[in-house]
Amino acid sequence: MTENTDIHRLLDEAFQGIAMTPDAQDLKEEVRANLLARAAELEASGRTPSEAARLAVGELGDVRELLAETDAAPRPGLAGYAALQQKHRIRPKPGFVVRVVVWSAIAVVGLALAILSAAGVLPIIVWGQVALFGFASTALGLLVGDSLSQETTTNHPMPPERAGGFALATFLGAYGLGFGALVAFGSMPVWGIVFAALGVITSIILFAFLGATQTNRHKAWTRHAHANEPPNRFEREPETAARFGIYTAAIWLVTFAVIAVLVFTVGWWWAPVAFAGGFALMMLVLARMLFAPEKKS
Repeated sequence: MTENTDIHRLLDEAFQGIAMTPDAQDLKEEVRANLLARAAELEASGRTPSEAARLAVGELGDVRELLAETDAAPRPGLAGYAALQQKHRIRPKPGFVVRVVVWSAIAVVGLALAILSAAGVLPIIVWGQVALFGFASTALGLLVGDSLSQETTTNHPMPPERAGGFALATFLGAYGLGFGALVAFGSMPVWGIVFAALGVITSIILFAFLGATQTNRHKAWTRHAHANEPPNRFEREPETAARFGIYTAAIWLVTFAVIAVLVFTVGWWWAPVAFAGGFALMMLVLARMLFAPEKKS
């Protein structure tokens, strides 16, 4: 079901004439999430999107009364921030806790069995080892995606599409490393490094894209509590974050090309050296972009 866009317009109208202090902005964002959920319930019962939005906002009442209830909230400070944390604390949902335990167990068992079989301890054929790495990689991807889509005390829930992107990137990276492990243990021919390189390179590119396009998901009360902290350079300069993503993709494309050449010429034992070199170069680029003096505008 698509998001009800009428909620945003009606909510802006409800807050007309109210000074948008940090408390008011915090309240507005919290109310927005509740209204979207309520509108979705009304739509599921047969209401049209516009009717659902009007009914949900009508049930809200006068936002000034809601705002008056927050006036006595403690201000950020050493003790005030702790009070805010307690006030806005969000406990994990039981279903999420169960899923985390299940997917963690699948990932650990799958990785353990795959590594033991690749090392010759367990008599499992190579395609069985590939399947085990696939189960473990899928579990890791689901664990990452589900965790990012949960609302926490600090962050709003990540949109499902973006959380799914992080899950896919995790799956590809883990599966690519699994193929690399099979080649290293000798369970799979050397040409298997191609699948490893494709998985890891695609994962790095996807992670770089998601990281470079990430927006600030911190809640208003947390942003207000940390107002005096210096912002991250990537948040101030999206173009710098985008350049870092491009540089990262280029570095790892070249690194894995070098690894492939080394594997087919002097031996796979040189691959970790090339990997370490690519990682060190990426860290140097990251340090340069984050901590280099900023140009005067």
